[in-house]
Amino acid sequence: MSKEGNKGIFDKEYSRRQFLKISGKGLAGVTLTAAMLSLFGCTQKEVDEGLVATTPLPTGLLVANRAKCVGCQRCETNCSLANDGKAMPYIGRLKMRDNLNVGEEGVAEDYRHGDGIYGVWNFGPTTCKQCKDPKCVAACPVEAIFADPATGARTIDKEKCVGCGTCTNMCPWHMPVVDPETKKSTKCITCGACVAGCPTGALSIVDWKDIAVAM
Repeated sequence: MSKEGNKGIFDKEYSRRQFLKISGKGLAGVTLTAAMLSLFGCTQKEVDEGLVATTPLPTGLLVANRAKCVGCQRCETNCSLANDGKAMPYIGRLKMRDNLNVGEEGVAEDYRHGDGIYGVWNFGPTTCKQCKDPKCVAACPVEAIFADPATGARTIDKEKCVGCGTCTNMCPWHMPVVDPETKKSTKCITCGACVAGCPTGALSIVDWKDIAVAM
């Protein structure tokens, strides 16, 4: 991605028209005060009418304690059972297999030198970071990813999703995954199914104010 693409909204010049088209793709977690809105020539009325959309921070984050994780992968299965009604670890909203896989061909003769997809070789699921500036939201061509009004979790509208996989490619951790059967993308909504089913208590959903302690 270009340096321009990594810049935040306040690092670039936006016209009022451009700002009104943003639709929640660069203001995640920002409280829009009257003074801030005035910088862009916007009013609270325009925010209330939906002309200026924002993406609030989620109320909590799924956190993994790697010291407790034993790599059983039940979290992936429990996730798909709870959210999709089928045991399909591949579409689990948290990823254990990516940290254990040493390549597309599986375990090779020199497996000791394998690093896994994300450069690690250990137990512990990769979890959705519920990003402040979610690249999956910004990249979705049909605006199918939104912040749940109740939890703030970045959620996929299955009616809008076209299964293009852009969200997967844009996420630094490849957390969204397109279900090969339904052709719809899936991602973590902090439902807690994985937490409830973890036999060692390695997973928890933590309030943002307690994240630093939990990590």
